[in-house]
Amino acid sequence: MRLLVDIGNTRLKWGLADQGEIMATGVLVNSHISSQVLIDTWQALVSPQLIALSCVNSPQIIELISSAATFLWPHSPVIKAQSLASQCGVRNAYEQPEKLGVDRWLALIAAHHSYHQTLCIVDCGTAITVDVMTGDGNHQGGLICPGLTLMRHSLAHGTHQLPLSEQNYTVGLANSTESAIFSGILSAACGLIERVIAQQPKPIQLILTGGDAGIISTQLACEAIIDDNLVLRGLIYVSEEYAVKIPSLASTVIL
Repeated sequence: MRLLVDIGNTRLKWGLADQGEIMATGVLVNSHISSQVLIDTWQALVSPQLIALSCVNSPQIIELISSAATFLWPHSPVIKAQSLASQCGVRNAYEQPEKLGVDRWLALIAAHHSYHQTLCIVDCGTAITVDVMTGDGNHQGGLICPGLTLMRHSLAHGTHQLPLSEQNYTVGLANSTESAIFSGILSAACGLIERVIAQQPKPIQLILTGGDAGIISTQLACEAIIDDNLVLRGLIYVSEEYAVKIPSLASTVIL
């Protein structure tokens, strides 16, 4: 049994995996996380053989997780995934491989093993990230832009006249400022994705993940597969490599 933890910009998502399958998942809001909250969330779980982390947020959350894990399971090692030049059959396009967000790296690894074809992988979270990968695991590079919520907040905070609204509206030419903002940012996100798809010389499968994947998929002109657990599944593959490097489960380590 392995505990997989994906620490994003806004949320922490965790999953419990056994024999390569994710058996249970949960979500916590980062701003509400404390060592005690983690202990309360995980105390009923079976002791994991390994705890694998993906973190694009502050190191303080890793410290909270390490503290909670040490309290609950003092003999379970903790590993932190890193973006590498090559791993699990995927080759990183970045000139400085470590600069690629580890969540994007893990999503590439999981998607490569799940779909075995040329892919466009879009994480629709706090930021929208777009990555293209060939069927043989060669990452071609990617794009980043603000996510839907971040675009909303940017307009509200950067102007005097535009309001902040969390409500969703019908997409199209709008008759109110709030619905115009909603349609505008959603159309911008879809336009980015569709442009990348249109520029590819060969057929490509679109994979969406992240909190806004559902709403973005409804407005796309191309078909998409929604895959909610790419990062967690990527942690499964990466943790397999790390597990063989750990000589003993008697101490907790951060790699």
